[in-house]
Amino acid sequence: MYGTLAGALSGRKIPFDRQAYTATVDGRITSVDKTIRIVSIALHYDLTAPPDFRDATERALKNHPSGCPAYQSVKDAITITWDATLRMGDQVVLLKSADESV
Repeated sequence: MYGTLAGALSGRKIPFDRQAYTATVDGRITSVDKTIRIVSIALHYDLTAPPDFRDATERALKNHPSGCPAYQSVKDAITITWDATLRMGDQVVLLKSADESV
């Protein structure tokens, strides 16, 4: 999803700071009959972009899962959510996916 979001930003011509663009991932696993199973994945994005591109950046974030092959492959088996800290000029905007799987 990290690469898909970067592609969505680039495709929309949003000038974002690639050096400051990071993501961390938290996963939750369980054991079912001695087999480890991934239950959920939460992505945490940190992104810096110009304030003039706020709407387009928010759209890219909200829509990037639909264009991600990895997400599309596992979305019915693993709950995947994301949140983002957007640094836009003097503002810090916090966004997150819906409570359901993105």
